[in-house]
Amino acid sequence: MSARFIIVALCAIAVTSAASAQKRYDTGATDTEIKLGQTMPYSGPLSAFATLGRAEAAYYQMINDQGGVNGRKITMLSVDDGFSPPKTVEQTRKLVEADGVLAIVGSLGTATNGAVQKYLNGKKIPQLFLASGATKWADPEHFPWTMTFTWTYQAEARVYASYVLKHMPDAKIAILYQNDDFGKDFLKGFQQRFGDKASSLIVKEATYEVTDATVDSQIVDLAGSGATVFFNIATPKFAAQAIRKAFDIGWHPVQFIDNPAASVGPVMRPAGVEKAKGVLSTGFVKDPTDPQFQNDADFKAWLAWMKKYFPDGSLEDPQNAVGYAQAQTMVQVLKQCGDDLTRENVMRQAANLKHFHPAMLIDGVDLTTSPTNYEPMRKLRMVRFDGERFTYFGEIIDADAD
Repeated sequence: MSARFIIVALCAIAVTSAASAQKRYDTGATDTEIKLGQTMPYSGPLSAFATLGRAEAAYYQMINDQGGVNGRKITMLSVDDGFSPPKTVEQTRKLVEADGVLAIVGSLGTATNGAVQKYLNGKKIPQLFLASGATKWADPEHFPWTMTFTWTYQAEARVYASYVLKHMPDAKIAILYQNDDFGKDFLKGFQQRFGDKASSLIVKEATYEVTDATVDSQIVDLAGSGATVFFNIATPKFAAQAIRKAFDIGWHPVQFIDNPAASVGPVMRPAGVEKAKGVLSTGFVKDPTDPQFQNDADFKAWLAWMKKYFPDGSLEDPQNAVGYAQAQTMVQVLKQCGDDLTRENVMRQAANLKHFHPAMLIDGVDLTTSPTNYEPMRKLRMVRFDGERFTYFGEIIDADAD
């Protein structure tokens, strides 16, 4: 063998080895596929939120039709947990141990995600961009493999409390909240912002369970307190019931609902749009029912995507814009990963978002993370239901500002 041939052969081996070295995979990733998993309440009391999973799957299908991420197609295994924590544990273990997903992405629910947080962190499986604002998702010191998508519920509660302190300092406040970490996080946020005034401002509290049939009795009880402000902290079914019952019994406080329930189709229409008129909340996506966005380029792209990839989805449900943004954010993380599709690098890139602006977020709201900041959003804006749609008013609010 000639010296020249040996040199050429060695060079070829070196190039091949370098190319191979640049590609690093964990279970769930190959040269052609990235496998993700999630649990969603396709059945059970929170099935209205399952549209998030369908929207995310539809977005990934669009990405696949465009060639995938760095040449790899995304497989999203979205499975039903019925919003039952034991079922979430069963399904998540299957996704990890049998299906071999690279990461758990966009799963919904506070109690359900909480049931698998220690398991996923123990196995060092990314648990990313959860559809829940529980404060414990933003705790990189103790749970470095878990991250939320939005602000925390405590932060949202502080915004409502600040609004009341500024505009209704003599308010008497009644609070309905879900009896789990979702509701208790809101309650803690209210107490944080009200501080020493909490005991005098909050005159009545009532809780409900997700398995309850209605919250009618709770609303009657709260109305009896004479409260002038009502924090309706509930998921869509119960939020609609509370709005309707309050109106029907003649109780007309200034009413706030949490962002997850601020939807025209799933909440305002079932409640009765006239009964819901004036309800306040917060927003961060371009509401599909708001005329101000009808000529917006991102909205038009979203509308075309809905018609092609998710034709059965409601054009009145902002959760379909949220799912679109969640999936787009995960795609951005995968793009940043390049050919290093290890779970460690997925988390590293998720914690390295710099003013990333998913297409359907309103101007002024973007995503920034770091190894010590697992709460991607810090800003939001107030909205008011005018009888037809939610409309933005006021300025962008920093949830951490006093």
